[in-house]
Amino acid sequence: MQFRFNIAKKSAHFLRKQRVHVTGRLRQVLAVVVAITFAFSPAAQLFMPAPVQAAGLPAPAPSPNNSSGDCALNSAHGEIQHVIYIQFDNVHFTRDNPNVPSDLEQMPNLLNFITNNGVLMTNHHTPLKSHTADDIITSLTGVYPDRHGMPISNSFGWFTPPGSKFFDGFASSFQYWTDIVNATTDPSFFMITPDGKNAPAPWVTWTRAGCNVGAASIANMELENVNGDIKTVFANDPTLLAAALAEAKSNFSQAVADFEGIAVHCAAGNAVCSSANHGEPDVLPQEPGGYSGFNALYGHKFVAPVVSPNGPLNDIDGNPEQDSHGNLGFPGFGGISAAQTLGYVAAMQENGIPITYAYISDAHDNHSSANPFGPAECATDPEFGGLGPGNACYVAQLAAYNEAFGKFFARLAADGINKSNTLFVITADEGDHFAGGPASPAGCDGVNIPCGYAKLGEIDSNLTGLLATEQGITATFDSQFDMVPVFYIAGNPPVGDPLARSFERASAKLTAVSPITGNTDNLTEALADPVELKLLHMVTGDPQRTPSFVMFGDPDYFFLTGAPNCNSPCVSESAGFAWNHGGIDKEIVTTFLGMVGPGVKNKNVDDDVWSDHVDIRPTMLVLTGLKDDYQSEGRALVEELQHWAIPDAIRDSGDEFVEVARAFKKINAPNAELGRLSLRISTKALASGSPGSDSTYINLENDLSNITTQRDTIAADMLNRLEDAEFNGKRISEGKAHQLIRQAEGLLGIVERLAHQDRD
Repeated sequence: MQFRFNIAKKSAHFLRKQRVHVTGRLRQVLAVVVAITFAFSPAAQLFMPAPVQAAGLPAPAPSPNNSSGDCALNSAHGEIQHVIYIQFDNVHFTRDNPNVPSDLEQMPNLLNFITNNGVLMTNHHTPLKSHTADDIITSLTGVYPDRHGMPISNSFGWFTPPGSKFFDGFASSFQYWTDIVNATTDPSFFMITPDGKNAPAPWVTWTRAGCNVGAASIANMELENVNGDIKTVFANDPTLLAAALAEAKSNFSQAVADFEGIAVHCAAGNAVCSSANHGEPDVLPQEPGGYSGFNALYGHKFVAPVVSPNGPLNDIDGNPEQDSHGNLGFPGFGGISAAQTLGYVAAMQENGIPITYAYISDAHDNHSSANPFGPAECATDPEFGGLGPGNACYVAQLAAYNEAFGKFFARLAADGINKSNTLFVITADEGDHFAGGPASPAGCDGVNIPCGYAKLGEIDSNLTGLLATEQGITATFDSQFDMVPVFYIAGNPPVGDPLARSFERASAKLTAVSPITGNTDNLTEALADPVELKLLHMVTGDPQRTPSFVMFGDPDYFFLTGAPNCNSPCVSESAGFAWNHGGIDKEIVTTFLGMVGPGVKNKNVDDDVWSDHVDIRPTMLVLTGLKDDYQSEGRALVEELQHWAIPDAIRDSGDEFVEVARAFKKINAPNAELGRLSLRISTKALASGSPGSDSTYINLENDLSNITTQRDTIAADMLNRLEDAEFNGKRISEGKAHQLIRQAEGLLGIVERLAHQDRD
């Protein structure tokens, strides 16, 4: 039995929430040893301590004003000059406690800006799995994870070649766009297409149009670590590479602040990313259509002097952008606040970077250890992990977020950046499930009466022990630690193999007594093997990443591997983390999408139109008059756009475009009707049978395979027609629209009957 612990597997908790640092004492020793050698190296001048970020570096080029310059957006009336995209981590529009105002309700400066000036779509959805990396990358690219490579996140496993030390490996899903997984055991791109190439990068369409693109803490557009990522982007600058690696060894936290989290991808020849500003080649060797002559700035160290030439860059509240160690620079991914992120966005927008993508951390974890300028209530709050709805720190953090957005919109308005010339797109990666008991005192609302929770925290569950003690499964396996554990069985048995089937049947039967409610819970909500994963757009171009199967678990639980027994309790409540996501529960896979700007209708709140993250990009491109060099898997949300902002071919299509688009979503989106029904079929299949009789499983797996083939054929035809209307000036004929819709409805009928058919 393998008990190797890999920190990457606890992705939902660690990979976006915190960084693993060496101890202070070890860091001091390394600093002394490295500094003695480093001080005499040619690279030393780049990193000598100084009172401002750019000291020791050549003076940056003069900072441009807030004009979009040569950025050639082509919106319908020519009004859009700026694009501001903001993605929250786990911020909710709906209430998690009926008495406590929701996250957005407690941020009226943001909520009212959206609803008074545009539209807030509340029937918006994630892909699967519904985790930060997958959700953000899907939103950025407009393609599902089978076409960008990250369906299993925020970390993923892969089966290693025969003869490797371990049968599998794990890595964080947060990596720079062109990184490879492992030079020895899986030399494929993290960001990978179905044919094994590096996935198209989301900034390219903008930079080709002459627009500089800024990234602040968003996924994989900027450096995510100071080891492999530095080697990737500074490969053409040996002096800088040596200096950066030396700093990472001698002063790790400063290197993180200097290089992670912030980047600018420039239009060809733009002065912002000049060599004088330490611009590096923006290398995308497999980008469709080629990509040469473009530069980028990587890290706060090189971006800040350009966007804040007169001194240290401040957040929106006027505090210096710094980490919890006091290092000027990127504050870190895990607890980056609205004030910190919005400070970067405003500075970029004011200084020649008209397209910005940014990420803001959740407010439901206590971020006082990561944010030195956070609310005082959080420093004294007894809960230093997950916070229940209405907790005093939670409410205070939302109040700080609200204040930050008020200052942000006022600052932009003073700069002339507003709803008349800017497209604002605001969403959240996914929703959450709160794992905890009832609030006290009864009726508390958080705002006037703080809420406390006697039962707080998800239930950590030892899968190894549960499988062994309840079902007699003792074969070697590994899993991604999550509420949705992803199984990697030693030997990588093929679909239908007796060993894989024994794990699947056993997982379907797992139970536990909840420490929160005292009830006996069935731990599995749904099961998917590679046959179903393909239908859900979760099988990538890297076969080594395809897991044995995925277990969508009860959202109160977080599953780990451990001892093959329950001598220590196999389930126990963990107060450190109280918000679970990744699964198929409505509160997790449903989020919101807000849009404001020229061409967007003022509809207040729209809870009708069904959408998911792949629809964001084509909608943005339709509004800005641009086109990708690849086909997205989304559709333009024209129901939310002014008539004059909709392309002629869509208008000429009449109702046909919307009818085809809605039918397309029903059969192709993982969390829409066909996907949800197929999971019922898959779960029935994987839970069925016995070693000597598995006909139900075989028949249902064949059905799912056939459904996927038919779905892909219909969806491909639909997508081609939709894209032609959006970007190629070709209307959808009434006859073709009705044919495609009938095909989709016929397939849905077949799947629905199969989902409700009892074959056992």
